[in-house]
Amino acid sequence: MSGLVEGFVFPNEHHIHWSLMIVTYPYITGIIAGAFIVSSLYHVFHVKALKPVSRFALVFALAFGFCCTWPLLNHLGRPERCFNIMLTPHPTSAMAGFGFIYSAYMVVLLLEILFLYRGVFAKLLPQTTGFKATLYRLLTFGNQDLSPATLQFDHKVTSWLALIGIPMACILHGYVGFIFGSVKAVEWWSTPLMPIIFLLSACVSGISGIILGYLFVHWVKGRAVDEECLSSLVKYLWGFLIIDVVFELLEVGVHAYLRKESWHHLHELLFGPLYVSFWVMQVFIFSFIPLVVLGVLSLANVRGKALQYLSAISSIMLLIQVYCMRWNVVVGGQMMSKSGRGFVFYHPEFFEKEGILPTIIILIAPIIILFVLSKIFPLWLGTEEVKTYKK
Repeated sequence: MSGLVEGFVFPNEHHIHWSLMIVTYPYITGIIAGAFIVSSLYHVFHVKALKPVSRFALVFALAFGFCCTWPLLNHLGRPERCFNIMLTPHPTSAMAGFGFIYSAYMVVLLLEILFLYRGVFAKLLPQTTGFKATLYRLLTFGNQDLSPATLQFDHKVTSWLALIGIPMACILHGYVGFIFGSVKAVEWWSTPLMPIIFLLSACVSGISGIILGYLFVHWVKGRAVDEECLSSLVKYLWGFLIIDVVFELLEVGVHAYLRKESWHHLHELLFGPLYVSFWVMQVFIFSFIPLVVLGVLSLANVRGKALQYLSAISSIMLLIQVYCMRWNVVVGGQMMSKSGRGFVFYHPEFFEKEGILPTIIILIAPIIILFVLSKIFPLWLGTEEVKTYKK
């Protein structure tokens, strides 16, 4: 709910139009991009330690990819018109560009998963009956050949698709930052650092999601956690978090150093309406504390239950941190009145169309989809299957 104001606000600024749905939309796209990059670290850059999560990261990205547009569709007054921006695109339309980028990325992601799993499906097909067997035949493109030459071809295609997908994943989420950064009228958004900050925070949220999902599934199923893989994920998460926090603070530092006419209003925003959500939550609690914990885990080479529990807690905190960052950017920028002498406050309702309950449903939906996909795409292979489909 918006409408609460402080100071002088123009009449057309009493309502914040981009609310929780537009906060959630870049949050989900960030998780997609970050998860894909985790998979590509193995398939393209051959980081062997990440092999146990390479398939899981791709299916994880696909599950969130299916829900990427849901917040936008829920935000639209006429969602059935959503394809118009692509059917009749305009070269200056940023959202039309996103539609094409998102569609192309999903095609590449689906193809990479199909080529990656073709050999697995061919191996599992003799043990499968009914609808699942029919589905596996379709997903193998009618090719159940398990010869070394065919498997090597699958591996090459997967690697090339992963290579193509890396810049597409970066553009997918960096493009969201570009949309906000190109709004000249909002001083809090208008900075060339915005796409970079969005992309770095995407890596943080994506790796955090992979760590949390990996640990949760293994704990529930009683499987042993690969500590080398988990330790590598923690180190990558720590590295991306350091760069992300530095860039986020650099953005504020640049505004403070330049001291343009807008700085007075930005200062009042950061130390007024956004003080708790930005300084207390985003910077101190959910950035500084995980930064220290992950640093200890990485430098002290911690192993065992301590590594698992502390990495899980840090991942949860960082997922909250990234959502706080999205909130502070999307909602925070709209709190500032163009008058320079007032602010608009936003408090989401629980049951409203773009409120807390729809947001929770949209954020839970990818997890449910991931569970369904796991019944089709084996997330972790047994010993025999690994030998058959060895890379």
